[in-house]
Amino acid sequence: MNELFVKTKRASKSLALLSDQQRNEILLAVADAIIDQQERILKANAEDLAKMDKSNPLYDRLQLTASRLEGIAGDMRNVATLPTPLGHITKQKTLPNGLRLCRVSVPFGVIGMIYEARPNVTFDVFSLCFKSGNACVLKGGKDADNSNREEVALIHEVLERFGVSKDVVALLPATHEATGEMLNAVGYIDLCIPRGGRKLIDFVRDTARVPVIETGAGVVHTYFDKEGDLEMGKAIINNAKTRRVSVCNALDTLLVHKDREADIPQLLAPMQGKVTFYYNDESLYDTEFMDYKMNVVTVSSLEEALAHIDQHGSGHSEAIITQNEQTARTFQAHVDAACVYWNAPTSFTDGAQFGLGAEIGISTQKLGPRGPMALEEICTYKWLIEGEGQIRA
Repeated sequence: MNELFVKTKRASKSLALLSDQQRNEILLAVADAIIDQQERILKANAEDLAKMDKSNPLYDRLQLTASRLEGIAGDMRNVATLPTPLGHITKQKTLPNGLRLCRVSVPFGVIGMIYEARPNVTFDVFSLCFKSGNACVLKGGKDADNSNREEVALIHEVLERFGVSKDVVALLPATHEATGEMLNAVGYIDLCIPRGGRKLIDFVRDTARVPVIETGAGVVHTYFDKEGDLEMGKAIINNAKTRRVSVCNALDTLLVHKDREADIPQLLAPMQGKVTFYYNDESLYDTEFMDYKMNVVTVSSLEEALAHIDQHGSGHSEAIITQNEQTARTFQAHVDAACVYWNAPTSFTDGAQFGLGAEIGISTQKLGPRGPMALEEICTYKWLIEGEGQIRA
């Protein structure tokens, strides 16, 4: 596997020779290929789906459809239309000694991506990495291995057609050992990003010898305040919970002010028969359900809601429903999360929805990127210094 890392690192240097126009042409060609050759992708995906129980919450994440491939291709086309994140001068000055300093955005180099039953991530990561001049090493889960391999094969075919080394995108075996190899690939992997459940993210953080950005795991809350609008609340809560239950921005715990306890049946009415509700179940306070399940907890005040989120939130996405602006601003100022909503569902936490084209993950940490990570977030910078013979005393 070391040979693969060496090839990818070497190939990453060649990306600097491509113009942004060339990168965009290749991205558009891959997007076209996704649609033109969707049957081969869907066939591989069907092989993966056949091995998974439909009742498994991950089944929805694993499943690709013609409409989902249309969306993936659309996101890739959007990425191609975005301004390049490279070569941006973010700071510039001249020192008293005449040295001219310029800080400019550049790629990380090689980004390692570890993800589970999410074959859409293969295309999303490729598009963002390629646009930003990064090579990528992908490590998907065994549940999606057939899908991932067919997708990477398609990408390789397009790259070779344009005369670009296919080594700029590598897919590791879907084994635990391959994960360990990636996490120890010092000198070859410049940044590793895990995207999956808490167990995966904790393992990567605790094991890696390469730099890591944590993403993904979301224990998500919505607080329905005593001054919340009932009809608005019904729509927001239903969308946050049921739009896609298996994604990390889906609602897990609904907090309801005790003065509005009588409205709980109406708030939950749109989800009746679809969602299993638990009430004030302390054993589920830290649960990310990824399923049609939700805990409903009553609180006596805004302060109690904030304390609950402080203790049990994962720093991903949190929301408040209220008509009181002061209450909303207090909530947004206090809650320590990447995305904090007022009168809108947490389902909007998504790179494409934020106008970023796509996302490589949702960062829940504070060092470096936070929230949806797209082109700018997978670039770093370097200093360029120009002199005229100055020497340091």
